[in-house]
Amino acid sequence: MNWFATPFEALLYLIEVAATIAFALSGVIMAARKRLDIVGVCVVAFVAAFGGGTLRDLLLDQRPFFWVRNVNFIWGILALSVTAMLFMRQRHFQPTERAMLLPDAIGLGLFAAVGVDMATAAQLPALVAVMMGVITGVFGGVLRDVLCNEIPQAFQDHRPYALCAFVGGWADIGLRQLDSPAWLTVVACVVVTAGLRGLALWRNWQLPIWRV
Repeated sequence: MNWFATPFEALLYLIEVAATIAFALSGVIMAARKRLDIVGVCVVAFVAAFGGGTLRDLLLDQRPFFWVRNVNFIWGILALSVTAMLFMRQRHFQPTERAMLLPDAIGLGLFAAVGVDMATAAQLPALVAVMMGVITGVFGGVLRDVLCNEIPQAFQDHRPYALCAFVGGWADIGLRQLDSPAWLTVVACVVVTAGLRGLALWRNWQLPIWRV
């Protein structure tokens, strides 16, 4: 049985699965830092994993939403949340902010690539496609932080976050203009976005902040 019409469709699906897992893990770690119960952990993980993609589907008028089309996503996130909590307790894992940064950066790059590709497939203008990538990559983390009573990390840690997804989206669009293979454009968006975010964290790059 052929699950996907082309290898590229399979690649996009795997990227979306990986992005969902990465953001769900960031949600679990954030919820654990806030000492939420199992229901709270699952809710924060769901919101982090599905928030950006849901807003993207709303703006692109995609029905049903991506996690409704693939119900296994819901079961997978539920299982991941419970398993991760048990693992962290047994190993006495300390849910620090630093522990959340890696899955958050990876999920940012992966979801940004999916958002750009879906908007491009809908034949939207390049700038709109890039913004869809930014929204898909950023909004889940914003909702996660708001639910946990935090100023969203995307806005307050002063290290490039949404800007990384913006640059990664343009890398994708630029390669498309050069008639590069579809898989290369998507991979480039992931690598540039996650890579820039990783460099920003490593080198502690700071964006200008508002000064009174």
